[in-house]
Amino acid sequence: MTCQMVYHNGNCLNTKKPYARACKLCIESCPHQAISEYRELETNRCTECGACMAVCPSNGFVDRTMDNLYNYLLEAKEIVLNCPRAVPEGFEISCLGILDRDSWMTLMLQAKEKNVRIIAGVCSECEDRPACAASVQAFNKIHLDWPDHPPIHIQVRPDKECTLEQEVSERVGPKSINQGGTRTGWRQKGRQKIEEWLPRMTADEAYPIPKSRLWLIEAFQKSAEDTIPFHALSVADSCTSCGVCAAICPQGALLKREERTADPETEDPTKEEKITSMRLIFEPQKCVQCHRCVETCRTKALSFSYKPLAHRLLTGKILIHEGTPKYCRQCGKRIFDNAELCLVCSTSDPDKREFFSL
Repeated sequence: MTCQMVYHNGNCLNTKKPYARACKLCIESCPHQAISEYRELETNRCTECGACMAVCPSNGFVDRTMDNLYNYLLEAKEIVLNCPRAVPEGFEISCLGILDRDSWMTLMLQAKEKNVRIIAGVCSECEDRPACAASVQAFNKIHLDWPDHPPIHIQVRPDKECTLEQEVSERVGPKSINQGGTRTGWRQKGRQKIEEWLPRMTADEAYPIPKSRLWLIEAFQKSAEDTIPFHALSVADSCTSCGVCAAICPQGALLKREERTADPETEDPTKEEKITSMRLIFEPQKCVQCHRCVETCRTKALSFSYKPLAHRLLTGKILIHEGTPKYCRQCGKRIFDNAELCLVCSTSDPDKREFFSL
């Protein structure tokens, strides 16, 4: 059978914008060491647990059946998800490991209108338990940030003979699909057959916003007046308005708007054009919390924290900083820290030498 996990090179953050410390979350998180250094998937090792998919912030790895799962979540009157080791009562997912934070929050928002149940097997006896544990950890974090979220009912029921049901409200478990009586056209059947022969045909798909984030936005739209906890970016007063964070963002979630000097009479051709104002704009729906901006900021002015956002803010543009870039008081060149002189001026004259941080 064809492996359902595929790698979208165009979605990988390392492809979107190269970075000094490349992201290796998928490689490091795979419990079966099925992903090579070049993101090649060894299908004989892969169990489709979804760990790579849950930790990847930008859908580099994704289960090719996720579109079918999304359609099920929208159309089903009652949402029932079951893993392969549990009773097949609903839509079968390969493991709970495929559910990331956005997926869990989507299920919680759906639970406001319909009953949501997850039927899991005994995860402690499953080879994919590390993936399930990571998904449970994501769920627990949401529960701490959003304690009054709509409940999701979880039943531990490993097989058909088992009559004991253990319902939990704060726990979590995932591959194929039960689509009821849905009829599939001959074109779709042909495409599925071709994908079985050439599994990498669907591996070149690319999209700017992860699908689980799009699911969350659409589910949240129905309760636009409410708020949900979102990992949003904040800027401290130590920001020097250098704009490097916007340049390094692989998702385009940070934008900078600059206003420059426009008076030709005061313009000096020997000096660079000065920026009089720089605005930093944050688009939450595009942000995948890769933390590259935080790691790059020399003045440590950026940080992430959970904030209650309404649908309007989640899908909008937020002004998070406005300031004026700094210039060397001696030569007038742009500087990117809290010093008064640039590196050249601070080291050229011993009498005027000042502290400079690298």
